[in-house]
Amino acid sequence: MSPELTGALGLVALVILLVLRVPVAFSMFAVGFVGVWSLGSLSSATSLLASETFTLSSSAELVVVPLFILMGNIATVTGLSRKLYDAAYAIVGQVRGGLASATVVGCGGFAALCGSSVASALTMGKVSLAEMERFSYSPRLSTGSVAAGGTLGILIPPSTGFVVYAILTQQSIGRLFLAGVLPGILLSLLFILLITIVCTFRPSMGPAGPSTTMSEKVGALVGALPIILIILITIGGIYGGIFSPVEAAAVGAALVILSGLISRTLSLGDFWIAVRDSVTTTATVMLILIAAHLLNPFLALSHIPQLVGDFLTGLDVGPYGVLALILLCYIVLGCFLEGFAMLVLTMPIFFPVITQLGFDPIWFGVLVVLSLEMGLISPPVGVNCFIVKSVAPNVKLSDVFVGVLPFWAMMVVALVLLIMFPQIALFLPDSMIG
Repeated sequence: MSPELTGALGLVALVILLVLRVPVAFSMFAVGFVGVWSLGSLSSATSLLASETFTLSSSAELVVVPLFILMGNIATVTGLSRKLYDAAYAIVGQVRGGLASATVVGCGGFAALCGSSVASALTMGKVSLAEMERFSYSPRLSTGSVAAGGTLGILIPPSTGFVVYAILTQQSIGRLFLAGVLPGILLSLLFILLITIVCTFRPSMGPAGPSTTMSEKVGALVGALPIILIILITIGGIYGGIFSPVEAAAVGAALVILSGLISRTLSLGDFWIAVRDSVTTTATVMLILIAAHLLNPFLALSHIPQLVGDFLTGLDVGPYGVLALILLCYIVLGCFLEGFAMLVLTMPIFFPVITQLGFDPIWFGVLVVLSLEMGLISPPVGVNCFIVKSVAPNVKLSDVFVGVLPFWAMMVVALVLLIMFPQIALFLPDSMIG
């Protein structure tokens, strides 16, 4: 059997395993190990498994993953995330659609702590959906704003999506974090613009909330001050060159814990829950990364990336036509596959094509992560939609998916703007790191 046919059969087997709901990491482990064994030898497969496991597990760069996850989990159990939403609610809640806009702002702020889209959607869903239901918001608008706002967690740094992309492509985590800032703000503003337009033409979808006095606004902002300061110190330290991403993760986690202890909102039981959840999530990410580094050599031995690269570059559509096809693949795959699975499956194939065409890998990373965000709210798999459904059991799943469609369209607009104006993503990393 030729290496190419072996590689194709391996990819088919991987897709079948994923469809059968076998965990992503175990699916890749099985296909990668058997694939390297079939194209090489059993000893090469076992030695590769041992070496990649040790290399990744001892990587200092990956320390950012558990620390940022812990930071977000502590912020959740201590109620810091609720205070962030309360501040946004006090400022814009009294306008039409204001509660939905406050949800988007809250998701963006919480994303700057935890780096997880699922965590952002789950946390902000628990905080905001009840309030929007109380003021008779359309279920489609309320659930759509939570599901879409949650996707900001994978774009606004610190982002686990950027960390995984950096590890897979050997790019700078710091540059990727910087590159995600302005696109994250742009996408947040597009979401808020959409909410404003919808509620202007259909006021019943997002009635105005209660007015708040100036003292109430100030009080809400003061309550959110700890989390705002932590975000500014942690993320600002990276942008200012004071901290490396790893150091910033440690500082951020320590500050969140210290804030919880000072305010007496962090009990030993809550701390244990946050640590346990952080360990579970970190283990999942690490297993996926190790499995990816076992799958990638198999794909290289099968020559599949080279064949796909030759095919794409041979198409008479120009560099941007090839880029559009690649991004379209991500959008379609996002309807069926989980984001990390898409990254580890496609990077060995698409990344060499991108570098061959001369595109900036940091800019491409932002485009890929934005495409992954679109997958998080795309039917039939759309993870964030199912998360929101679990928080709002009285809302039909079909209403959740219909509600996210306008937000999905705004993500397409953001993707087009980033392609037309790459400096939206590259300005900060080029000006601060060079």
